[in-house]
Amino acid sequence: MNLKQMTYFIAVAEELNFGRAAERLDMAQPPLSRQIKQIEQDLGAILFNRGRSAITLTQAGQRLLERSKSILNQLEDTKLEVRRLGQGAEGRLRIGFVGSATFGIFPNIIKSFRKNFPEVNMSLIPMNNAQLHRALVSRELDVVFARPALKDSEFLTRELIEEKLILALPDVIETGTRTVARLERLATHNLILYPERPRPGYADFVLNACEEAGFPVPMRIWCNDLQTALSLVAVGEGVCIVPQSVSSAPRTGMKFLTIEPEIARTNLSLNYRLDEQGVHVQNFVKIAQKVARKTF
Repeated sequence: MNLKQMTYFIAVAEELNFGRAAERLDMAQPPLSRQIKQIEQDLGAILFNRGRSAITLTQAGQRLLERSKSILNQLEDTKLEVRRLGQGAEGRLRIGFVGSATFGIFPNIIKSFRKNFPEVNMSLIPMNNAQLHRALVSRELDVVFARPALKDSEFLTRELIEEKLILALPDVIETGTRTVARLERLATHNLILYPERPRPGYADFVLNACEEAGFPVPMRIWCNDLQTALSLVAVGEGVCIVPQSVSSAPRTGMKFLTIEPEIARTNLSLNYRLDEQGVHVQNFVKIAQKVARKTF
């Protein structure tokens, strides 16, 4: 019994009249009758009690009507779900991000995507660059925010923003009215770096920038992530070089100074696989780029 035969049976079972059912199906009555007989033969069950003036469903016919309607409803639901998934209207999107992304345009991108595609389930997973790279290679993530871009021939990268590096320092350090800091003045302070593992990472980027600026970073404290680094700054353990967007969210116990002369800039990038065909990723990338252009 195929789906077409199922629609024939449902029409007869609901109309309980072959003539009306044939008219409803826009076909002649004789071939419809033959189709119903064929269904009964294939199933090995009588589906209709055929009287002189009327027909009624047998118990087998009643059960087949219930199941047939359920099957066709499930088929229509499946078609709708597949169509909506194909259009990116629902489904799942797995997003990885470095911790510093949360201080910039990342939250606005997430809000904008949610507004446009409210039925898509988003998983937001914080990781460092090395973890993001592995997860994207293994397809555990669909799209990732990295700093800087992930280098891989299998990835596509979209640069979203470029930021200066600035200094986060404890608010107990007296700076007067100064709004800028010079690296040579940091020699007596611990420089808090993250992550310690895996390497290379953002810490190496900062160390290389300092070295090129002629500052060897004599005193170092290592931690695993940005949030821990900022907490250490707030309690007076040292200073930390961070992307400028981190200063957009003031924290108790610290302040921020511009580094002069400027030592480097850092890019927040959006990365996804070269062979990624999913409409959710494509929609997300478009929204991310739109938000970045609007913001900067």
